Formats: sequence, C-alpha cells, structure tokens
Amino acid sequence: MSIEPTAKASKNFVFDDSLLAEFTSLNTLIAGVDEVGRGALFGSVVAATVVLPLSDIPRLIAIGVKDSKKLSANKRQELVSLIKQVITDYRISFATVAEIDSLNILQASLLAMKRSVVELKVTPDICLIDGKFPIPHLSLAQKTVIKGDLRSPVIAAASILAKVWRDELMINLAEKYPEYELGKNKGYPTAAHRLAIQRHGISPEHRRSFKSCQHLPDLS
Repeated sequence: MSIEPTAKASKNFVFDDSLLAEFTSLNTLIAGVDEVGRGALFGSVVAATVVLPLSDIPRLIAIGVKDSKKLSANKRQELVSLIKQVITDYRISFATVAEIDSLNILQASLLAMKRSVVELKVTPDICLIDGKFPIPHLSLAQKTVIKGDLRSPVIAAASILAKVWRDELMINLAEKYPEYELGKNKGYPTAAHRLAIQRHGISPEHRRSFKSCQHLPDLS
C-alpha cells in the first residue's frame, strides 16, 4: 500500500493520523524508516530506522523534529540526542558503493533500509517506509508513505539520524580525499564536485554506475 500526500501535510508538516488510524493501542510500536545519500556521487547510501510507541509520537513533534532537509546542520545535530531520549530503539545501516554499482541505487537504498530494520532489538508492529517502494522480503508489516519525511515525525526522525551519521562519515572521508571538498558537498553533485572529478578522476568511493563518474580516470 502506498499513501499519497495531502497538500496540507506536505505544506505544514502536520502528522497525518490516517497513516496509523488502524491502531488503537497507544503501546503499538511504530517504526519510521528513511534513507539519505541516494542522489550523491560519492559514498554509501545510509538508512535509519527509529521505533517508539504510538503514544510518544507527539513528543517528537514537541522537540522540533521535521524533515531533515528543512533543518540546519547545527539543528540536526542538536536533535540527535533529543530524539534518542524519546525513541525506544534505532539502528543505522548502509549499502556500500560496490553494492550501489552492482544492484542500482534504488535496490541498494532498499537494502540499506532493510538492514536497519532487521538489526533492531525490538520488533515494531508497523514500519512506515519513506517513498513509494516497499522493502522487499521484509517479514514485518509495512506501509509506504509518499513524502513521508514531511508527513510523519517518525520518518522525519529517522531522516535526521541518517543525515547526521552520513554527513559525519563524509567529513571523515574528506581527510582522505581532500580534492573533492566532501566536507562542503557531502558527496553530492555540486558544480565544484563535478569539476574536481573531471580534474582528478574518480576515487574508490565514487559510484562508477553514475553517469558523472563514467569514462573518467580512476584514482584507485
């Protein structure tokens, strides 16, 4: 099942109660699953899953959780510790560059999501998956949510954890590959990053299956 966004939810980040209307127990464990890095040219695609009871969802809204793309880097970093105080469990996982090039970015993203779900210590009653594609071969109930990071604070919380984790990874890798200015672009295809690829070739952490990384010298 895939749920299309309403104009109100997309504009104002209002939690859409219809997503979880079938659940009446406040103890129902809800998981939000999201990924980051799908559009990058460099590095792994990272996914996070967060779990909490239905009753605690308003607490995520109260601390300021919303789509990670609408938050500053400092605000995202600040929210990480607050989110961890609210949620019951979380896991962050990833799919490697080799897996991205082998499977394609969509399947690698879904693989990273699945890994983050199955590594949980608790078993959620329902997983809300950002986007329109369900996680293949997942033995848990799941519901895809179009623009889920705008509509569900649980998915938004997952997006924040994944984004902060991946950004820190890019900053660390920037020391190894300074020519690409990863601390600034986080591996995404900015003009400066594309120019650096043309000048220096691609590193072992660039996605060779992506058009911008093809037919260029290989630094590995």
